[in-house]
Amino acid sequence: MRTEDKNKRPNHLLQETSPYLLQHAYNPVDWYPWGPTALNKAKKERKPIFLSIGYSACHWCHVMEEESFSDPEIAALLNADFVSIKVDREERPDIDHIYQECAHLLAEQGGWPLSVFLTPDLRPFYIGTYFPPEDRYGRPGFRHLLTSLIELYQRDAETIREVGEEIMRAFAQKHQDNADGKEQVAEEEVVDDARRFLLQVFDRRNGGFGGAPKFPCTANLHLLLPSHAAALGDSHGGAVLFTLNKMAAGGIYDQIGGGFHRYSTDAEWLIPHFEKMLYDNALLPPLFLAAYQITGDPRYAEIVEETLDYVLREMTHATGGFFASQDADSEGEEGKYYVWRLAELAALLSEDDLQLCKAYYGITTAGNFINNATVLHQAQSLALLAQATQTNETELAVRIRRINERLLAARNKRSRPLRDEKILTGWNGMMISAMAQAGAVLNKPDYIAAAIRALDFIRLRLRTSDGNLLHSWKDRPSRQPAFLEDYIYLCQSLLDVYTATFDTTYLRQARELMRQCIALLWDDEAGGFYMSPASDDLLHRPKDRLDQSVPSANGVGAQVLLRLHSVAPHEGYLEKAEAMLRAFDGDMRQNPWGTASLIKALEMYQRGITELVVITPHDLNDAPTQELLRLIRAHYLYGAMVHAQVQTDAPSEDRPAPCDGKVLVEGKPTVYICRNFTCSAPLTTPTALETALKAL
Repeated sequence: MRTEDKNKRPNHLLQETSPYLLQHAYNPVDWYPWGPTALNKAKKERKPIFLSIGYSACHWCHVMEEESFSDPEIAALLNADFVSIKVDREERPDIDHIYQECAHLLAEQGGWPLSVFLTPDLRPFYIGTYFPPEDRYGRPGFRHLLTSLIELYQRDAETIREVGEEIMRAFAQKHQDNADGKEQVAEEEVVDDARRFLLQVFDRRNGGFGGAPKFPCTANLHLLLPSHAAALGDSHGGAVLFTLNKMAAGGIYDQIGGGFHRYSTDAEWLIPHFEKMLYDNALLPPLFLAAYQITGDPRYAEIVEETLDYVLREMTHATGGFFASQDADSEGEEGKYYVWRLAELAALLSEDDLQLCKAYYGITTAGNFINNATVLHQAQSLALLAQATQTNETELAVRIRRINERLLAARNKRSRPLRDEKILTGWNGMMISAMAQAGAVLNKPDYIAAAIRALDFIRLRLRTSDGNLLHSWKDRPSRQPAFLEDYIYLCQSLLDVYTATFDTTYLRQARELMRQCIALLWDDEAGGFYMSPASDDLLHRPKDRLDQSVPSANGVGAQVLLRLHSVAPHEGYLEKAEAMLRAFDGDMRQNPWGTASLIKALEMYQRGITELVVITPHDLNDAPTQELLRLIRAHYLYGAMVHAQVQTDAPSEDRPAPCDGKVLVEGKPTVYICRNFTCSAPLTTPTALETALKAL
């Protein structure tokens, strides 16, 4: 509770777990959480609903709360004529998905805060985002808007009804078109066409896609990387490496603390929107890890480690779960925690280190941000600095590292941005995957241990007594059942922890979780997964088919099904994946930008999952076996399943299918590389394995 709230009367949000809802619990607006109480009140009193959707780290959500929702006059207007409902989009992604889609159907941009005016039967008749209290920025003032909308609602019910019906017709048309399944899965040309399109919109000067604002778009970058090791001259792989280099050098990357901000406000990755989201810091490390595998450049591995170390240091619960986000603001100013002024640096550093810091991070008296502050970015490479100063590059790197440590220690004394300590199952799944993959490739057991602790957190705190998965936890589990993204990203993480540890317990859990997901969310008629279970309080039952801040759960779900099929080919996973690719065929052809994760699944289907099986005589940790595993993990093989087992004649229901029939050769650790029911000759030497991996 904020100090200024102590003497205020709370509204109906006080018993919620969401930090975002609790931030509004002492507003004079009579807020309700989404649920039967509010929805029935609107129907009984025949009042329109004002639905406000946001999240804890959202800067403009905070602005609207301070300007409008804390204003007694605006609150009085809302309380008299509307039923006001506040939704955390991270707790109810299904509600957010529906009304963001409504915004697009009404030719609105969407985003957060999302401000939606609904009839009591939940049909929108007006949608916007941030509204200032009075007319400015070319936007209508919220006070005036409320007055105009209630007059329209009370005077012209026919117009309100027509808008609602138009929305429902658009919904029906859009989702009927996408439900028309195809008889065959799409051809390879869909993948090739999508890559050509992405290269057309690629920013060849700055990396990434389009202009400002610029988001990481990780699903699109993964699609540009082929499913096997890319040559440096390849235009697709080269575009990805160029983008990663630009991001790592820019202000979107926290140069001294590690981790990525949510997006860049400019096209050059220089000035970020300073909030940090768990999902960005889970989705970007695997891309940098792939770059490290492709090039061997240790700087990519450093970015992975700095990012994951930041998460472990600042975004991890004491018992293992990962927190959702950090605000952009501190002490009421966006970015204040992260930026520097020349005088501050001069007080902390010696004159020699100050000159190096200025040259490397582009620091000037005028700065590049508001009030002469500077967002740190790599203005010059160490190689150019070493050449200009006739200094050893390694020595400069050591000095920069020491400068960073000094600055980080000083920054830690500042007032920190607020942290949303909500733990979301799906987002945790993404981070568990990143930790497991990095731990295996970089030989960092601490990352694998962190992944396992987070899985234990979910098992112990985000399951009901009868074993059903829950969506979120903040001091206690929420009542909200899991969404598709929770099942899919957690299932993916179980596969990734399995390939890092070879403990078949995680493989069994992944199969069980996917069976639950199919039983609850699969669409038997059209194919694909619904976003959430059927509910009477939703305008329609949405499907998550488009990549947005995170890759679509259906796209990742198709990839997970294909990986599971390689492990257990008789459990129907392939048929489900094929049904998904047919169901979303039109989306992939019409919108490659928004369906990259589905198209990546299509490529995996066409190419086949690579399976690498290591059979060892006694111990997975012996030196010869570990040498073979290190070679395998040094190569970029998207979606591959790696198995390692001690040879045994004992039957086991947990044994992955690819391990069946695989035997040692001459008593040595032996590797088999398989794809599409065809396996290589057994490989027993590092040289032979290296040659085979390069040929994939």
